[in-house]
Amino acid sequence: MRLLLVEDNRRLNQSLRLSLVDNGYAVDAAFDGEEGLEMAEMTAYDAIILDIMLPKKDGLEVCRELRRQRIRTPVLMLTARDTVEDRVLGLDQGADDYLVKPFAIEELCARLRALMRREAEDRGGLLVVGDLVLDPATHRVTRQGQEIDLTAKEYSLLEYFMRHPNRLITREMAESHVWNYDFVSTSNVVDVYVRRLRRKIDDPFPAKLFETVRGAGYRLIKPGGISGGISGGISGGQ
Repeated sequence: MRLLLVEDNRRLNQSLRLSLVDNGYAVDAAFDGEEGLEMAEMTAYDAIILDIMLPKKDGLEVCRELRRQRIRTPVLMLTARDTVEDRVLGLDQGADDYLVKPFAIEELCARLRALMRREAEDRGGLLVVGDLVLDPATHRVTRQGQEIDLTAKEYSLLEYFMRHPNRLITREMAESHVWNYDFVSTSNVVDVYVRRLRRKIDDPFPAKLFETVRGAGYRLIKPGGISGGISGGISGGQ
């Protein structure tokens, strides 16, 4: 999943970014409120981590402006002040959750997972598509009870598909949610990673979950969900 981190303390920003990347997230960093607001307006992030005390525009103003523009991306506020009034003010401006500094990276990741569960149709902790199970808390993936070993990027792409079963995922959508601005794209990077996932997720099992929508992208089919041709039909290629 792709996050926007808005924190003006560059040392903390860098530390959080590296820790989040280690936990499988793609992270874009901003260092003031104006930059953060501009990035949030341009990119569909899965969640925004937003410090309150920021130069140029504070976090409350940024959050208020996002909600005014009907941008519903979940916002997790960071603050050094632990008072009821501060928390209430942030939540009233449209924040979804609040975390007081200092905090453990494990708690930050747990709160991010909770925010994403709120956005999902299935509010349970596990992501399940047929006999394929992904646990966001442990990054464990199994199919028919067999553990599947994935790289960090393979895991991130699979998680994105599993959060949107039966939906067409274009290559552009996959790139924008799984890779950050620092990534130098190649024309077939999504195809390469989907092929890797197919070798691990589909090839060893009789039922195939990934479908290719020719000329458009891919779809992870949930048993009992939709299937059929779009944009010239579906093939098992790629």
